[in-house]
Amino acid sequence: MSDKSETVGFVGVGLMGHGMARNLQKGGYGLSVIAHRNRAPVEDLVAHGADEAASLQELGEKSSVVFICAPGSPQVEGIVRGLKAGLKPGSVIIDCSTADPNSTVMLAEEMAALGVGYVDAPLGGTPAQAATGELHAIVGALDDVFGRVEPVIQTWAGKIVHIGTIGDGHRMKLLNNFLSLGYAAIYSEALTLAGKVGLSSERFDSIIRGSRMDCGFYQTFMGYTIDGNPEAHKFTLTNAHKDLRYLGAMADAAGVANPVGNAVKNSFSLALNSGGDGNEDYIPMLPEYVGRANGVDLTPVKLRSDK
Repeated sequence: MSDKSETVGFVGVGLMGHGMARNLQKGGYGLSVIAHRNRAPVEDLVAHGADEAASLQELGEKSSVVFICAPGSPQVEGIVRGLKAGLKPGSVIIDCSTADPNSTVMLAEEMAALGVGYVDAPLGGTPAQAATGELHAIVGALDDVFGRVEPVIQTWAGKIVHIGTIGDGHRMKLLNNFLSLGYAAIYSEALTLAGKVGLSSERFDSIIRGSRMDCGFYQTFMGYTIDGNPEAHKFTLTNAHKDLRYLGAMADAAGVANPVGNAVKNSFSLALNSGGDGNEDYIPMLPEYVGRANGVDLTPVKLRSDK
């Protein structure tokens, strides 16, 4: 099957999925989508030629390749089982969520019994990069399946790494997020301690920015604390906490002690339990919650009513 003959279904055309789906259309692929809680991206894709399926089964029937972008494994499991009745042998599911690898392997085994391929391809990047086709994809797949779907993924990915077999994409993504979320927890505690001893966030930033401790994640993270930009990194505290729970489950299954991962998770638990569990409570806002628990106001200066 040549790559352009693939018919593509997409479940989850939200912040990341909309840009990815639009790039699939620009790449010349026929596209089917299904209703999302926000109608705007669905209507935009339909206006550019996509079909809107009435059910997951119908979407499965229309598609040789189905992408899934969902919040986590429970949602992915529900979606896959909804697609199941419509999928034909030889079709492929590509899960771009950040999911529990144990669930990924289980779903792949279920689909293999039906002759359906399974790929985990979690994402690195932002909604802006999704729109410009510059996301990173960490792909876990059998070699022959990867060779087939790589041209399809290339429509929305600027970098593709075939990291290994099924489940390895999600395993590596959790390790990647462990590092980034670990930084977030450290930055939040350091900013809190700085504030407690009389060093403002701006003075803290004047030393770290441009030093060996600076990095791309630091700069987007501090985009809220220093610049007051609430959209500096649109990844919710709730999703961060979910990823750290999956990391802990992976460590438990491997028999590895994960004390640092648990400490990082606790920082995010604190935020969620203090009101940071909304759809617009993003990772760079973590210092506010850690600071508040320690009697330090880390509200960005540009957002303070008393400035």
